[in-house]
Amino acid sequence: MIIINLQAMIFAKQVEWKRHITLKEVAESTGISRMTLHRMVKNPAYNACTEHLSKLCNYFDCDISALIRWQPAPAARQVIAA
Repeated sequence: MIIINLQAMIFAKQVEWKRHITLKEVAESTGISRMTLHRMVKNPAYNACTEHLSKLCNYFDCDISALIRWQPAPAARQVIAA
């Protein structure tokens, strides 16, 4: 599964840029709704479209690998019949 590291990216950029960054600011700068950004923060496995990911990379001036990561999905439990 693909994980969006939006909250970690915001924290990292706050340190780098030496100022507070709000979801409202990111929303206004990227054109992505604040509610969509909130969903990305609350659910890192949120199914974001590539357009949004591109806008976030542009805003944060980062490579896609800094914003997302791949994590193996939990293995499905197998029921063994006896």
